[in-house]
Amino acid sequence: MKTLYDVQQLLKQFGIYVYVGKRLWDIEVMALELDHLHEGHVIDDQTYARAKLVLRREHRLEESQQTKKDSL
Repeated sequence: MKTLYDVQQLLKQFGIYVYVGKRLWDIEVMALELDHLHEGHVIDDQTYARAKLVLRREHRLEESQQTKKDSL
């Protein structure tokens, strides 16, 4: 699991489709859904950890891009 798309495909396997309308918010909701799947023992620790790392990276990138846009 390396990309946000991979995380979306993982969530889709469980019938979870996330679209809030803003990419940053989508990432945050995906992280919450992932937490729920892990707490319910639906996904294993390794899958959870990899997906969380991807989401953290994407969240950081999105925040930095938003900061650049706001400063213009």
